[in-house]
Amino acid sequence: MDVAYWVLAGLLASIFLWAGGVKVAMSDEKLGAMWPWTLDLPRSLVRTIGTLEILGAIGLIFPRLTGVAPALSVAAAIGLVLTPLGGLVLHVRRGETSQVVPNVVFAAVAAVTAWLAVATL
Repeated sequence: MDVAYWVLAGLLASIFLWAGGVKVAMSDEKLGAMWPWTLDLPRSLVRTIGTLEILGAIGLIFPRLTGVAPALSVAAAIGLVLTPLGGLVLHVRRGETSQVVPNVVFAAVAAVTAWLAVATL
């Protein structure tokens, strides 16, 4: 189960580190062209979401890797379950049904990762 945790945690961390980094660093124009929903939210909220995604990605890896407070990986995984669920609500409200499946998949993978994080403590 430890290997399964590291595979899923590595995958999730990579995805959320990239997505969060884009939300934090990219200009409004480029970000809006990539993800139109970002134009409808305050820039500070988009940056906050990006920052939380980056912190969640770090939280999946570093506590386990260093052995310092490895239970934080559980909290990070749970946070990364909530993030795509929030995105799911946003996309449904905007009528962007094509974005429902990716959000459900990310939430499900994060939920399995959270379960593995608890099981391998």
